[in-house]
Amino acid sequence: MYNIDNLKHLDTGHFFLMAGPCVIENEDTPRYIAGHLSKLSDKLKIPLVFKASYRKANRSRYDSFTGIGDEKALKILKQVREAFRLPIITDIHSPREAAMAADYADVLQIPAFLCRQTELLVAAGETGRTINIKKGQFLAPEAMKFAAQKVIDAGNSRVMLTERGTTFGYQDLIVDMRGIPVMKKTNLPVVLDVTHSLQQPNQTSGVTGGNPEMIETIAKAGIAAGADGIFLETHPNPGEALSDGANMLSLDKLEKLLKKLLAIHQAIREF
Repeated sequence: MYNIDNLKHLDTGHFFLMAGPCVIENEDTPRYIAGHLSKLSDKLKIPLVFKASYRKANRSRYDSFTGIGDEKALKILKQVREAFRLPIITDIHSPREAAMAADYADVLQIPAFLCRQTELLVAAGETGRTINIKKGQFLAPEAMKFAAQKVIDAGNSRVMLTERGTTFGYQDLIVDMRGIPVMKKTNLPVVLDVTHSLQQPNQTSGVTGGNPEMIETIAKAGIAAGADGIFLETHPNPGEALSDGANMLSLDKLEKLLKKLLAIHQAIREF
């Protein structure tokens, strides 16, 4: 079992990266992305957790792509994990899913819309895996300590918190960078979800839009504000991604972005 506490390159003191496609679409694409990310991790000495959902459960439209089947997708995540020796993070949506996903993933992620679901948080905590709780778009950062405490009270102190934007009107999100230092007062690792923070939900088409040209701006601001980790979705061709392509970063642009983030991170450490 690979453990987030034993990530490669942690001794560099760099921020860590959670990255990958939105959802498992097939067998080849996640392996290709994972191979590319693994090479970047080694080259830049950035600790890496590979992310992908085995199923998307919160689509706006009934006919939206949700996955290729739980068991099939989880087995592909396991193959990626073993082939590239990378820890895996994936979403869970119900208490029943916690134990199932824990057999394949090192980090279980609580989606933003579910961050107050007590039974889900407790079930996740009881697996003993690291738990990443995304802050609800409707929730103040100060309130995330209560979500974390539910996992801790279940006997698991391995918790991270993730900022992913706050609802701004009906069709936009805004990132309040003050939330990062606020959540860091919990003494838990705090992550900035760059790409989901740039979603444009509730479009009349029923398909969520995005603002990917702002990825670099939000990511740089997050590192400057003290985020311990960066979460982003990436794909070789976002226009062909079956889920959330509108706010993804093209895989070929990732290295340039990471180098800029490393420079900012290093500058902050010098003060």
